Amino acid sequence: MKIGKSTVPRTAICTSDEHTIVVRGQDLCRDLIGRVSFSDYFFLLLTGRRPDAACSAVLDATLVAIAEHGLVPSVQASRMTFAAAPDALQGAVAAGILGCGSVILGASETAGRLFAGVAARVDAGEALDDVAADTLRALKEGRQAIPGYGHPLHKANDPRVDRLIEVATEAGADLRYVQIAQALERAIPAIMGRELRMNVSAAIPAVLLGVGFPVASLRGVPILARTAGLIAHLAEEAESPSGFALSYQATRELQYEGELPAGFGSAA
Repeated sequence: MKIGKSTVPRTAICTSDEHTIVVRGQDLCRDLIGRVSFSDYFFLLLTGRRPDAACSAVLDATLVAIAEHGLVPSVQASRMTFAAAPDALQGAVAAGILGCGSVILGASETAGRLFAGVAARVDAGEALDDVAADTLRALKEGRQAIPGYGHPLHKANDPRVDRLIEVATEAGADLRYVQIAQALERAIPAIMGRELRMNVSAAIPAVLLGVGFPVASLRGVPILARTAGLIAHLAEEAESPSGFALSYQATRELQYEGELPAGFGSAA
């Protein structure tokens, strides 16, 4: 059964013959292995071009910034899956990655699209501060969260934000999207009635967009980075299990609010 117009699969990423593997037009063994970092290789795979020095520094910094943050939901899902199926590392990693949705980690993409929308309006001649305020009002009217702002732990300041901006500045990156993110942060108290500071999910797109990283692939950065963190947690889980303990703690704290049959909890 034919679905869609195309009948021939196509890719510009990789091909190979008996002697050579070609990735984005370059010989994998001659040009890439031992000659590029994994971060640079990721950018090449994604875009078809090698990153410049600023892009390389910023991308590497964002991957380090988001790879690990303790026993967050994705890590708990991964460790509990591994506890139940220790022979399926890939399944446990997948369980954690599947927990990386629009609220956790995926907010980087949502924030990036928000910043890109603001940038387009500024390019059309509107003032940045006016667009920032208008954007926030629209989110408020739609009862939508502001992606990349506010953090349950780092309420006053997410330390990763300042460091990522420092790295981007030192690398000579375009800080246009950082300025957009900061304009939104300044406007939040007046529009929302409370202060919400940038978190790492705003800082990541703010610095990456300034070095030419594609908006559509922003979610891939925390997913790639968090994969490394999950593998580390699973290695620890194999040596020092916590998965079933996490399940036990959740069960112990659980408050049942449904109906109970007569005599429930009494001795038979």
